[in-house]
This record gives sequence, C-alpha cells and structure tokens, in this order.
Amino acid sequence: MTASDRAEQNLILRCPEPLNAETPPDKLITSFLTPQANFYIRSHGPTPELADDHRIALDGLVDRPRSYTVAELQTAFATRTVTATMQCAGNRRAHLQDVEKTSGDPWDVGAIGNAAWTGVALCDVLAAAGIQDGASFVGTTGADDVDVDGETAPFGASISIAKALEPDVLIAWGMNGEVLAPEHGAPLRLVVPGYAGVRSAKWLTRIEVRDRPSDAPIQTKDYKLFPASVAKEDADWDRGLTIEEMPLNAAICAPVDGAHIGAGACEIAGYAVAFGRAVSRVEVSVNDGTDWLQAELTSQPDSPWSWTQWHVTVDLSPGLHVLVVRAVDGAGQMQPERPEAIWNFAGYLSTAWHRITVTAG
Repeated sequence: MTASDRAEQNLILRCPEPLNAETPPDKLITSFLTPQANFYIRSHGPTPELADDHRIALDGLVDRPRSYTVAELQTAFATRTVTATMQCAGNRRAHLQDVEKTSGDPWDVGAIGNAAWTGVALCDVLAAAGIQDGASFVGTTGADDVDVDGETAPFGASISIAKALEPDVLIAWGMNGEVLAPEHGAPLRLVVPGYAGVRSAKWLTRIEVRDRPSDAPIQTKDYKLFPASVAKEDADWDRGLTIEEMPLNAAICAPVDGAHIGAGACEIAGYAVAFGRAVSRVEVSVNDGTDWLQAELTSQPDSPWSWTQWHVTVDLSPGLHVLVVRAVDGAGQMQPERPEAIWNFAGYLSTAWHRITVTAG
C-alpha cells in the first residue's frame, strides 16, 4: 500500500501531491498517543524513497565531520524515547480562511498528533563531532525538493544551537514503537519538541553546524508571521517573525462541527497544547461564550512536551448550539477570542477560541 493509499484510508486528504492529510477529529482523542497510521502528514514536495542504509552527513563548524546510517547511530549513541506533540504551523488555518483567504492547505483541527519518538539525542551526536567556536545554528537538509514561489531547492530549515543542544531534540528512526513510515520521514528525521513541525525535518540528508540560519527558501521565505496589514507580495521576509515555538491552542474534536446529536447529556472532548508551560485550565461554553464550564484534564506529568486531552459532560436542550473551547496556560494567558484579531496572509498560528455548531434533538 502506498503512502497516498494509507492517507486516503485513515486520514482526511488535503492535497494528493505533495501529500498532505490530517487526522479526523474523533481519532485525535481515542488515545494519548496518535497511532502512526492516523498521524497527520505534512509534505512540501514528493515523498522520497531512501534505502535503509541511507547516510546523513554531519559537517559545518565541527572538528570531526562524518556520516551515519541508522545502524551506526544505534551502535554509537544511547537510544532515547521522547513523547512529544508535533503540530503544523498551519493547523486550524481553515478558521482564518473563514475570515479572509489565506495561502496554504485548509487544515482543520487535525494537523497535529502526539507520539513517542525514538532515536538518539542530537546533542550527543554534536558533542561527538566537536562543536567549534562561532556555532550559532544547526541547519538540516531533507531529500525532498521543495518549490517556494518558483524557487526549487532541497528542503532546508534550522534551529538555534541552544535548542539543538536540548537533550529531547532527537534524530529519530521510530514512532510509537514502529519504524518510521516513508511519509513520516524514514529512515531518519529530526524531532524538535515544542517547535512547529517544519523544524522537524524529514528524510534527513545533512546536519550542518552553522554561524547563521539556513539559507534554504523554506527558512528564508516561508514559515514567517506577518501582521494582517502586510500582503504576501509586499512582505519583507527579513522582517517576518520566524515561527519556532508553538503557542497556546485548544480544539473541540467531538462532537464534530455540524453534527446532529441527541438532546440531553453530551460529552464534549478535545485537546489543548501549551508548549513550555502547562495547560492549567480548559473552559467550554455551549452558548457561544456566554457561560462557561471547566473541563476535566488528562495529561501525563512525565511527558511535558505532550498535549493535554480534556472532556466535559454538558446538558444540551433541543435546538442549535454554538460550542466554544478556550484554554489557559500556567502563566494565566488565554487564547485570543476571535480569528479576525490574528489573521495573516499565510494562515499561520490559528489559535482563536475554537467554535463549532451542533444541533441537538
């Protein structure tokens, strides 16, 4: 079965080529870990097919450049497993598109998933190579060719050296106890917990220690946040905010938008994320934000990079209801109320209160 076949069988297909598909909302809350078969797929170019003995190069500002296969990484370094939520920067873009057209696929709430990633710590590999003075960034290159506004180049992105040296940043070959599927980056990908998925490069071919960010088009002319007043054709890419850490967000996964459900007791459930801080509270309204109920939270204290799942049982009278969710993090910060306040031409970081409409009775 091809990656496209698997996506059509298990996911909501957003684009067949490059392959982009999201998890149906109800599948996001069936378990704490999202099965690989149900995990969203974000591709920027055609899915490459790499051999199991494919090598990734490590070079740049290091004393001992070299290359590694999966087997060599497994032999040379301690294996680590880190449970972390990964999320596309365009998750919930469809809700910004309801305000005004944006670029990009119309992701609903399913461009997100939580997995136990297995590999080796990037910091261990960098330490073995010997980081030289002047190193400020780690750039990654993937085997996929990407077209950014007519400029085609291999996928490339970067993170700061400080982030790269965090022990939970992995060069990963496994996901939830399984070998990575091709669409998820086999044989090796980067996993950068807490950051937008674009920083977790798939199909790694090179890791380069640098004195500046990656020069690749994905890094220099994409995944940057601009205010609503800036149109894409007027964007000064050097002034855009490079998207790295993902903000506070929450979404309703059940019931689904537009559902017809029975009146009376109804369980509402979903997820919330607050990277770098805990989700301290999730509140749900059944009357478009007039009154609020506090949801029960489910999280794992030993998985600080993971999402928090939540649920609450409400009593719905017959008729139309606007259900709303909002989250609060450990610093008391709350999501913005309306998508109009955060609209941007690329549709990134859609974090307004999530609203759906259901009919009870």
